[in-house]
Amino acid sequence: MMSEDSCGRICCRGMYSCYWRHPSDRNQKCSCCWLSVLTAVSILTLFWMYICLMAYNDRDDVNWKVFSILKLWVNWFMVLIIISAVLTIYCTLLLVFALFQLALKVPLDLHSLHKLFLFLGVVFVALGTTGISLKWGKEWHTVLLSLQATAPFLQMGGVGALTLVSWLVFQGFHRTRRVASKILIMAVFVGVSVAMFLSPLLIQSPCLVEKEQLPRKPNLIGHRGAPMLAPENTLMSFIKSVECGVIAFETDVQLSKDRVPYLMHDHNSHFLRRTTDVLQKFPGKDLNHSTNLTWEELQELNAGDWFLKTDPFRSVSQLSEQEKKTAGNQSVPSLLQLLDLAKTHNTSVIFDLKNDDNNDTNDTVNTILNSSIPQDLILWLPPKHREYVREFAPGFKQVYNTVSDMNRDGADYLNVKYSALSTAEIGELRNRNVTVNLWVVNEPWLFSLLWCSGASSVTTNACSLLKDMSQPDWTMRPDIYRIIWITVDLVSLLIMFAVFILQREKANKGIFCLESERTIPLLTL
Repeated sequence: MMSEDSCGRICCRGMYSCYWRHPSDRNQKCSCCWLSVLTAVSILTLFWMYICLMAYNDRDDVNWKVFSILKLWVNWFMVLIIISAVLTIYCTLLLVFALFQLALKVPLDLHSLHKLFLFLGVVFVALGTTGISLKWGKEWHTVLLSLQATAPFLQMGGVGALTLVSWLVFQGFHRTRRVASKILIMAVFVGVSVAMFLSPLLIQSPCLVEKEQLPRKPNLIGHRGAPMLAPENTLMSFIKSVECGVIAFETDVQLSKDRVPYLMHDHNSHFLRRTTDVLQKFPGKDLNHSTNLTWEELQELNAGDWFLKTDPFRSVSQLSEQEKKTAGNQSVPSLLQLLDLAKTHNTSVIFDLKNDDNNDTNDTVNTILNSSIPQDLILWLPPKHREYVREFAPGFKQVYNTVSDMNRDGADYLNVKYSALSTAEIGELRNRNVTVNLWVVNEPWLFSLLWCSGASSVTTNACSLLKDMSQPDWTMRPDIYRIIWITVDLVSLLIMFAVFILQREKANKGIFCLESERTIPLLTL
C-alpha cells in the first residue's frame, strides 16, 4: 500500500494544488466542479489544436491578412500554433495530474493560478473561433473535410480513451451511495460510449476504397513556381518547379507603366512591398498601382533578398550556398521570360490577371501570341473578355472558376479552391471527364484525400514534398475497416466489463471491511 506522502502523491498534489507537504482541506463539491471545468477546457483546447493543425495548409491566408494590416511579414500562423500547443499541453497535463490524484485518493484542490490560466485559455479559444467564423469562415469546411481523413483514427483513439477512463467512472459509480447519482453517471457514460462505438456508421471517406479503384495521382502545378525552394514568382522558382515535374506554372500577371506584362502577386496598396526592395529603391514614389513603374524601373528591384531574410517556409537552411546566392540576386521577371521557359520545357501556364480590364487583356494576349508558345499550353483563367480571347486565340484552353460558368459554356476544365467542392462532387466531375484542378494544396493529408477523391491536379507550394508521394497517406478496403472497427469496439467492451466487475468487487470488499470494523467493538463489549 502506498504511504500517505509517497512520491506520486506529493508530485500530483504539488502540480495540481501547489500543496507539497500536506493536502488541503477544502470543499470537495467545489473541487469536483473545478475538475469538470478542467475536463471541459482540456477537450476544448484539444479541439482548437485540431482546428489549427488542419488549417495549417492555409497558413499563408492568415499571414497575408495580418501583413495587410501591420505591413510586417512574419509567420503569424506559426505563432498561433505555438501558443495553442502550449495551452493544450498545459491543460492536458493538468488533467492527467488530476486523474492520478483521483486514483491515489488524494483530495483535489485546483490552485487559483491554474483557475486563472484556464479562464485565459477559454478566452483565447473563444477569440480564435470567433475570428475564424467572422474573417475566415470557409476554413470550417476544411475542418469538416479533414474528418474524412482522420475520423477513422479519431474514433479508435476515442474508444481507447473511453476504455482508460472507464476505471475512474466505474470507481465513482460504485463509491457513490445515492441512486440518482449512479443513474446519472451510468447514463452519461453509456450514452457517450454508444455514440463513440457506433460513429463509424456515419464515417464516409474516399480513402476507404479498393486498391484497384484508387484514382491516379493528381498532377502538380507550381504555385508561383516552387516558393518553398526559391523566391515566389521568380525564374529561379519556376526552374525549381520544373525539377519537381509540374505540368504547369501558376502565376499572377500585372502590366507596367509602359505596358509590359510582368509577374507579381501583390497589388494595390501592397504592391511590391513584401517581395522587393521597392521602398529603398524608390522612396517617396506612389506605389499604389502596378502602372506607376516602368519595366526598366521594375528591373532595378531585387526580388529575392526578402526570401532569405524572412524565410517564409523555414526552408532556406535546406539551400546550398550557391542556391542562396542565386536566390538573393533574383529580379522581377516578365511574362515573356516565363513563356520562353514554359516553351522550352513544354509546360503549361495558368495565371490570374490582376487588373482584368480590356487593355490589359489585349496586351497580355498579344504578348502570348508574339512569344510563339503553342497555344494549347496556355490555360486561360481570367473570366472577363473571354469571348475576345476565344476569337483571337482559339487555341487557348479555357479554364473556369465556377461549375455553373463551365456548364454554361459546355467546357471541361475547372480551377477552384480545394474547399469549394465536396469529395463526392470531385468524383462526379471526374466521371464526367472534367479536369479538376484544386488550389492551394500543401499538406500530405489533404493531397491524399483529394487523390482518393479523383482530383486531376493540384496547385501547390510544396511540389518538392508532394512529388515524392507514391501513394496516399492511407487507404483501406471498406470490409477491412469494418472488421477493425468491430474488433476494437468488442475488445473495449470486454475490458470495460472486466473493469466494472473488478471495481464492484473492490467496493464490496471495502464495505465488508468497514462493517467488520464496526462489528468487532460490539462483540468485545
